[in-house]
Amino acid sequence: MTDNTHLPLQILLVEDEANTRNMLKKAINADEQCHVAEACGTLRKAINWLENHQPDVLLVDLGLPDGDGTELIRDIYRRGYSTEVMVITVFGDERHVIRAIEEGATGYILKDAMTDDICTSIMQLVDGGSPISAPIARHLLRRFRDTVPDSPDNGATGIPSLTRREQEVLSQLARGFSFPEISDILSISPHTVASHVKHIYRKLAVGSRSEAVYEALQLGLIDITKH
Repeated sequence: MTDNTHLPLQILLVEDEANTRNMLKKAINADEQCHVAEACGTLRKAINWLENHQPDVLLVDLGLPDGDGTELIRDIYRRGYSTEVMVITVFGDERHVIRAIEEGATGYILKDAMTDDICTSIMQLVDGGSPISAPIARHLLRRFRDTVPDSPDNGATGIPSLTRREQEVLSQLARGFSFPEISDILSISPHTVASHVKHIYRKLAVGSRSEAVYEALQLGLIDITKH
């Protein structure tokens, strides 16, 4: 979590099933670091609320009665908001997972894998982590293994060149570690980690962790199957 992050975190919760919505709201509000600023059950109501509010975190189900939750993720980024996005859904198939991440979600938790301590996942998200259910991580690994070239030519025209340290930082980002955790793993300061991430984003022409990891894997710049 950045030094200037204010607490409690303001959260927009979008879930159409009333019992689940109330359960999540109660669990989140039980933690003094988090607060559900708005809880709604439709895409339209959420979009209307966003006209005058900018939440710190969006928790969204994908299967809403009046549309797809990815439309709301797209709307958040179209507005230029710096909101962190975590999907909470029953949809664990590869198509839904990849589409949500491509739209900008940095967390993806299946409802049947949720714990009572949902705020731990939220705090991990705003601290630079990517809380992801194990089945979802397997989908991503399979997808990336299928799309990354076997013998990438890093010297080819148009492929960005990352330094060894930038590759190390990006590899740890791909594994879901936060900036402080990467700082400990690589024995460098959090400020240095942030600086490397800034350079990585610029070189890859991306604006988020998920985009950076996707581009780097597509170009063969990192390999998250190695430890």
